Amino acid sequence: MLADALLDARPTDTVDLHGLRADEVQRALEPFLKRQRSGAVVHIITGRGRGSRGQPALFPRVRVLLTGALAGLVADMTKDVDAGGFIVRRR
Repeated sequence: MLADALLDARPTDTVDLHGLRADEVQRALEPFLKRQRSGAVVHIITGRGRGSRGQPALFPRVRVLLTGALAGLVADMTKDVDAGGFIVRRR
């Protein structure tokens, strides 16, 4: 399974988006992904939303970006083991 292979891969870099507002995430995430080499596996930490008022904001926003506006940079992705972020393979 593709998701299992990503979870078994050792990320070469990590970005922690804690503390950012949902409207700031793309400005942080896009340059991070563009710096990665093709095929690199990275860990994007969003947290699980425990500090959010109401529903978690970062996790769903990052998922939308990775499957939408930033999809051209993503070869494949899966939730990390604790559902507090994503493991992504760079296209």
